Amino acid sequence: MRGFALGGILVVNITQLAHMYDFHANTAGLIVDIGFRQRFFPIFSFLFGIGFAIFLESAHQRNKRPRPALLRRLLILAAFGFLHHQAQPGEALLPYAIFGTLFLLPASYVPRAMVLGFGVVGTVGALAVTGGGTLMIPGLFLLGMAAARFGLVRDMERRPGMLAGLLVTGLALAVPLTLWYLNVPLQDRTFGYGAPIAAVAGLSAATAYIGGLLLVLRTRAGAAVSRALAPLGRMALTNYVIATPLILLTLGPLGLTESTSYGLVFPLAAAIIVAQAAFSAWWLGRFRYGPLEWVWRCGTWWRIMPIRKVQEPRTG
Repeated sequence: MRGFALGGILVVNITQLAHMYDFHANTAGLIVDIGFRQRFFPIFSFLFGIGFAIFLESAHQRNKRPRPALLRRLLILAAFGFLHHQAQPGEALLPYAIFGTLFLLPASYVPRAMVLGFGVVGTVGALAVTGGGTLMIPGLFLLGMAAARFGLVRDMERRPGMLAGLLVTGLALAVPLTLWYLNVPLQDRTFGYGAPIAAVAGLSAATAYIGGLLLVLRTRAGAAVSRALAPLGRMALTNYVIATPLILLTLGPLGLTESTSYGLVFPLAAAIIVAQAAFSAWWLGRFRYGPLEWVWRCGTWWRIMPIRKVQEPRTG
């Protein structure tokens, strides 16, 4: 799922780094607007909350006081984010670290039902007050944490009906909301009443994407899809950061900066994702963690972690 979300976020990041904001200029721009914007960062934020809860559970097994390790983990992420922000203003790592410290760490002391309630209130409140955006992150974090603590992540694999429900419900909301958004005057889509419509449509579409992908993973094609996406997801931090210089190096030669050449965004994103998937598979065949993931892990546990995989000795 992280690998899938990484690909969608890459498309949006290309347009942001290229300052391409005239999404109504052509069909490709419209596809970016209603198919990618605000569709993938909710998935990534939700998964971050899940990952935090899972990491906390495993940390409890290694350390009687796991929260200092989790705080170090968030501080290191903030450092990564601060450095990455210099190349990509508006990147996600720094706000993730800040909101994780402010909301996820305190929520680790709270009963799971309260975490779920705070997540719902935080998400709905952000949609109502600000029309989505960065302030949705805390609520989505808490919803992800609650999903993990209620065991929904584990149960989803055994309950295809739940996955179908996510797909159908997401589509039932996303389609009419997107059509409504497309009928909003252009001047009101970003800062007017169209903003919350777009945000709710994006969250609904993200729900449908999750349900759809997880259903695909249950089919015969699922193994191939998983093999392609899993290495990307396991090295999501490294791939997210490395994508930025790759994008910046290609914007000039492709003439994307402040352009409406949205048709070039998709092949560029596909080329970067394919290259990263191949590199990730090669790297993880030899090492336990991605490069930045290894640094992150060492800082979290405050010791040098083994990174090379131990090769099994061949028998005659």
